[in-house]
Amino acid sequence: MKKILLFFLISSSLYSQSEYPQDYFRSPLDITLVLSGTFSELRSAHFHSGLDIKTQQKQGLKVYATADGYVSRIKISHYGYGKALYVTHPNGYTTVYAHLQKFSDRIEKYIKECQYEKESYEVEVFPSTQELLVSKDEVIAYSGNTGGSGGPHLHFEIRDNQERPINPMLFGIDIKDSKRPFVSAVYAYPKDNHAVINGKNERVPLRLIPQKNGDYDVEKIRAYGQIGFGVTSYDKQDLAPNNNGVYNIQTFFNGNKSLEIDFRRFSFDETKHIKRLIDYEYLKTKRSRIQKLFIEKNNPLSLYKDAYDNGYITVEDSTSSVYKVRIRDFKGNETWVNIPIEGKYEAVESSTEDESNKTLIYANQPTELKSGLVTVNFYDSTVYEDVAIDFRVSADTLFLHEDHIPLQKNFYINYDLSQYKSEHLDKIFIARLFGYYKRPSYVNTKRKGNVLSAGSKFFGTYTLAMDTVAPTITPVNFKDKKWLSKYRYLKVKIDDDLSGISKYRATVNGQWILMEYDYKTNMLVHDFNDNVVKDTKNDLKIIVTDNVGNSSTFEATFFRK
Repeated sequence: MKKILLFFLISSSLYSQSEYPQDYFRSPLDITLVLSGTFSELRSAHFHSGLDIKTQQKQGLKVYATADGYVSRIKISHYGYGKALYVTHPNGYTTVYAHLQKFSDRIEKYIKECQYEKESYEVEVFPSTQELLVSKDEVIAYSGNTGGSGGPHLHFEIRDNQERPINPMLFGIDIKDSKRPFVSAVYAYPKDNHAVINGKNERVPLRLIPQKNGDYDVEKIRAYGQIGFGVTSYDKQDLAPNNNGVYNIQTFFNGNKSLEIDFRRFSFDETKHIKRLIDYEYLKTKRSRIQKLFIEKNNPLSLYKDAYDNGYITVEDSTSSVYKVRIRDFKGNETWVNIPIEGKYEAVESSTEDESNKTLIYANQPTELKSGLVTVNFYDSTVYEDVAIDFRVSADTLFLHEDHIPLQKNFYINYDLSQYKSEHLDKIFIARLFGYYKRPSYVNTKRKGNVLSAGSKFFGTYTLAMDTVAPTITPVNFKDKKWLSKYRYLKVKIDDDLSGISKYRATVNGQWILMEYDYKTNMLVHDFNDNVVKDTKNDLKIIVTDNVGNSSTFEATFFRK
């Protein structure tokens, strides 16, 4: 351990000779690695920042420190990464292990002391360099399904000293993959009103023709003007049937490189701009991700290389040309898409949508919309470019376009409640309406005087909703006045039908106890091995509060010896 500490006192410049050391990090698990998610895989609102490693459909697999280092951060949250551990290493990199079931004994003891001190399940702490030293091959945690995980797996990351996630496979973390990426769809896009593709001035699906060697041809298209392309593509590894993200995409026009998208590293500051890489409108309407092979206005992503004319090509009349797309996975398996283009000018009837009844939102200046008792504020750079949207208010319902337009940051909705009775104000919140039945979903709402405010990053339909019903609290594995001497856990289910759970607090004989909350199962669980419940007769009290302040209290007595 003294040697580990010594490494941290040495200048990090000594460890910068190799950008990606190949033999430094071991695998975080001692099983064959099979992925459910690859690095930089496209998600709806972000790039995936690590490897999602399958854990054989179970929890509790040993998670190992991949190299010597110290635990620099522990974060436990209901959502997101759930239970997450961060280990900083002498070479300047930090490894991240997320969705954990629990930590090793000494780390578990450390974090539970913090939780009991703060009287909170959700905590974030930053141990010093000497508090929790770990050695390579040491068991530091056990795999789980906590937080926003959709099933048991280990989320594993490697970050540089600027907190930028890097593909762990660059460091020698090996995944068996001999399969080519595949393409399920190709599209062509006009850059402006002067461009034509197969007689249309709109996104056009192209006919894919699979070849025996695994590549694809596309039926010849007619085009004129400046156009771009988009693909829907995936990769598969040898040991898993699921679709994963690709590693690199390059495009060529008449043999000259047009654009490259390299998915080896990104920063968390830019991950939200994935909405500029994918066709957001298509994602929302068709539930499929098209990767645009061109760069639109106000796209700050650092993934692009060699972008000639931002990836657009110019097709002239009476010409013959070819556009090629090269898609690769990390192991170098590659697939080509060949698109022959006949340059042909064709007149297109204007299909410009009537925007006379729409409201213009500006990209480079604030915009305020107001109707009746509702005000919506868009600040500078909320939208990527000027857009015309539907805006109207009917009673308490705000119709704010469809969720087809990507936004960079929140806009803010304000409702004037001066006409409502004062006794109702604390129970009213702003909700977004979802689905066929337009069920209200709570949006984080704040009230100042008679004004309700909420921020959102999604267009859609919003309304006022009222929640006067308190959460429910139901014991799962015990009853009042029951002996629980042989029980390891105390389990309680909590639920709220409308605004959702905001907070909870549990005590035994007036002393706060730790109860872990899993929102996926609505379960609160206390582990008696925490050894804070020591009396024979114990009075349990649980208070659960929803997002508008309705509270329920559950009380029971149990016995242990």
